Amino acid sequence: MQTGVTVLPEHFQNEGVENVVARLAAAKVGMIATSPYVMEVSDEKNGSREPPVDAGAGSVRLLDRPLWGRRELFVKTAPSFVPEKKLYDGLRYQPSGATALTMREGGVIKAFLRAAQGRHIQTYLQVQAAIPPGYRVQFGGPVEDDKPRLPDGRVPPRRLANNGSLASPHILDYTVALTRDMVKAYPEIDGIRFDWPEYPPYFLDDVFLDFGPHCAQAAARMGFDFSRMQRDVLALYQLVHGGLTNAHLERMLQLDGGRNALLMGLMDSPGVLDWLRFKGMLVSELAMRLRDALPGRIALTFGVFPPPFATVSGMQYSTLAKYATALHCKLYTMHWPVMFRFYGDAILKANPGLNEELVVRALSQWLEIQDPPYSTRLADFRYPEPDEAHPVGVEAQIRKVREAQRAAGTTPVYAFIHGYGPVSDFAKRLEAGRAASPHGVWVNRFGYLRNEKITLLGSPANPSALKP
Repeated sequence: MQTGVTVLPEHFQNEGVENVVARLAAAKVGMIATSPYVMEVSDEKNGSREPPVDAGAGSVRLLDRPLWGRRELFVKTAPSFVPEKKLYDGLRYQPSGATALTMREGGVIKAFLRAAQGRHIQTYLQVQAAIPPGYRVQFGGPVEDDKPRLPDGRVPPRRLANNGSLASPHILDYTVALTRDMVKAYPEIDGIRFDWPEYPPYFLDDVFLDFGPHCAQAAARMGFDFSRMQRDVLALYQLVHGGLTNAHLERMLQLDGGRNALLMGLMDSPGVLDWLRFKGMLVSELAMRLRDALPGRIALTFGVFPPPFATVSGMQYSTLAKYATALHCKLYTMHWPVMFRFYGDAILKANPGLNEELVVRALSQWLEIQDPPYSTRLADFRYPEPDEAHPVGVEAQIRKVREAQRAAGTTPVYAFIHGYGPVSDFAKRLEAGRAASPHGVWVNRFGYLRNEKITLLGSPANPSALKP
């Protein structure tokens, strides 16, 4: 069983490459991922908050390992290497240009690669799959033409993940060019992890993507009836946004878990099932192109949503596994309760006659983020404070990874946990990840790993930590 940690470049800049790598090596970490950028302090007008605010809900987050002496600050970035412009000739999206920050600090990535590989630690680069220029999630996004759209043609008014449409040839062409550029700049890497190669379903509207003009063309090429998909998904969207009754929710709470109601609904709306398959094929086409762009010796991995979020994000483990060296199933458990809350608030606002307890019970059954007994109040679901345990279930976490592994077949699925949260809760989530995956655990991010958590990474498995 292996352990990996994502260390973003700013921590190498702050604590020193040798110090960070040696500390993780002592904790038996055998894989480290970073990103091809460097960072400097900025201000609120010109920079982005670190740590990210996650659409406002994550503004409670503070770093465990300060940057430039602060646990929260505003920053800006530049690529850590000089992009090879000819790789992007004729493309809609172009890489960020190298700056004085690149020249001053960019060597930190090469220094990391030397230090890690000198200790026989596998090295990975992480980039965004559909957010040009792709170096870091907070800095980039698609132009209007490439934004994913709802079945009524609108762009969702509020999004957390600023992903472009996976059907856009411009998004795909840029991501392939970036991949080739990184391999030329850093040929010694062991692998690349692409983050969010899907439609991240943080908000309820995100669930109903994508029906932009690029999707209409892709659907025709793939043999899907785009008009039927659009019609049936729009009807489902309208049902959820104004047509739900308590009787609908009660059907979901039958002893069969609502499976018969779901099956009947799909039979009555075949365009919905086609749409789910279509999104999965868009993700698979992206993966196929990335695999073709990489030398065979470089591992291709993806950081992806767990079931059942994966069903609507387009992340079909069984198909993506054909192209991936490994899949990293995200157990970002501070996000789950706030996603639950986003969904619940949107449903209640759109359907004012609904019983809140029925909404909460139905969402609990469908999203499976807690172990019984389930909460019954929407107020119980929010972004946890830095020293507050994440309100999720141990068995729910384990079940999601194991379900993903069953779908992926022989392609390894790693539990991908988050470092955010108090030490005791991190210990429990670490053990849940170890119990869920025989292959190992990745941890995101080093900035939340105070020294006690790093020590836990090197400790033997402790199943007793999973007990209530």
